[in-house]
Amino acid sequence: MSEVHGRVSGDGDDAARVGGDDGAGGLRCLVTGATGYIGGRLVPELLAAGHRARCLARSPHKLRDHPWAGDAEVVRGDVTDAGSVAGAMEGIDVAYYLVHALGGGGNFEETDRRAARTFAEQAEAAGVRRIVYLGGLTPPGVPERELSPHLRSRAEVGRVFLASGVPATVLRAAVVIGSGSVSFEMLRHLTERLPVMVTPSWVHTRIQPVAVRDVLRALVGSARMPEDVSRAFDIGGPDVLTYRDMMVRYAEVAELPRRLILPVPMLTPGLSSHWVGLVTPVPASIARPLTESLRHEVVCRENDIAQYVPAPPGYPLGFDDAVRLALQRVREAQVTTRWSSASVPGAPSDPLPTDPDWAGGSLYTDHRALTVDAPPDALWRVVEGIGGDNGWYSFPLAWAVRGWLDRLVGGVGLRRGRRDSTRLRAGDSLDFWRVEEIVPGRLLRLRAEMRLPGPAWLEMYVETDDAGRTRYRQRALFHPHGLAGHAYWWSVWPFHAVVFGGMARNIARAAVRDHRPSGPVRGAPAS
Repeated sequence: MSEVHGRVSGDGDDAARVGGDDGAGGLRCLVTGATGYIGGRLVPELLAAGHRARCLARSPHKLRDHPWAGDAEVVRGDVTDAGSVAGAMEGIDVAYYLVHALGGGGNFEETDRRAARTFAEQAEAAGVRRIVYLGGLTPPGVPERELSPHLRSRAEVGRVFLASGVPATVLRAAVVIGSGSVSFEMLRHLTERLPVMVTPSWVHTRIQPVAVRDVLRALVGSARMPEDVSRAFDIGGPDVLTYRDMMVRYAEVAELPRRLILPVPMLTPGLSSHWVGLVTPVPASIARPLTESLRHEVVCRENDIAQYVPAPPGYPLGFDDAVRLALQRVREAQVTTRWSSASVPGAPSDPLPTDPDWAGGSLYTDHRALTVDAPPDALWRVVEGIGGDNGWYSFPLAWAVRGWLDRLVGGVGLRRGRRDSTRLRAGDSLDFWRVEEIVPGRLLRLRAEMRLPGPAWLEMYVETDDAGRTRYRQRALFHPHGLAGHAYWWSVWPFHAVVFGGMARNIARAAVRDHRPSGPVRGAPAS
């Protein structure tokens, strides 16, 4: 199951806390999807409100570098596994369900249904007082069979919880605006990159966007709803806009020249998702459910949530204020989680060949090592700063072509970039890699999330030899699956000297250059 990072995803943008302790004793809260976008923002808000938080995660190590990690309990598990869910539910008052199989293949609806039922059954068995679920806003009067599959699935998950023996709060949101959210990144890149846009007809669909601060406020406040309240609530901001209006107003807030927008009715959701995938960092596999959901009007039918979670002065935030705050976070490099925080559905999860549970089989490696005339900390700064705008320190065209090819086959490509320009943490997405392990000053291990016939890793080590000299060691590993995997490795093998060899040399040169800024360095990395 993937953490929520689709149409209802958002961003913390929380210069001021959106929650607050109401004076009562703190509740024990279980958060699923904490390695994802909304979940990673919700946990610190619950802690700030005086609650205790336990996180259920398939990969707990991805949470260890979050600023709040030391204040929350983390347990390993998956929402599709009844045993791990049962263990995580012990002693819990409120259980947050923030996962969704977005882009998870053709059987995602059954996966969503089964996971929700498992979660509800285990919550009831454990005596949980409330389930809180963040789903999608559905259009009134539209038969469910006509909804997009992902919106239909989210509606079904909400019904599963409302029909369970546990009081449930089902929050339904449309487009959530916040720095780094998939909805915001799609809007931002479309508007900033295309002064003249040929757009699908869904740009005229009416939408009620909501700022992520208001989503988080509703999530935190839902923990203390009266026990006799079990229902769905629409949540939205004060503005009802078309997607075209949103692009125009984004341009105004960002101080861009006015955009010319030309709708083209024949652009289907499928075609427009590929168009979005080419223009923005959002791959077509994730863009498609978003664009399919935009075919229908999504406007709140009620604001009953205000009876139970009153809005403080200045809230809910309007669209312009939400965009302004999100842009400020982007410009200040203070985006704490991004839409790509959640793992890519279908990405390999095979054990690293050095792990105890490695099953063996063929393994191809490319190993590079050299001495660097710079201190270890200078070399580490280059290693940790790799990717994104800093590039990959070798043959930029080769990396760009690999990214384009990946997007053509439905992969994430290179344009996910980095969450932070200088710092990485376990679980971060990094272009078409994900940080699988980081030991500050010593090791950065990346797992490939591009489309490959087998799992691949890239490791970068900073070491000191027996003579006290700084050593850089780099290792690429590939575990081929079937004949296609072997063919792939040997087809790219001739380029390794240029790509991986050049990468090692240029990383070393960059460390020397940065350590000795007064002296020019020949062969500085092209990034």
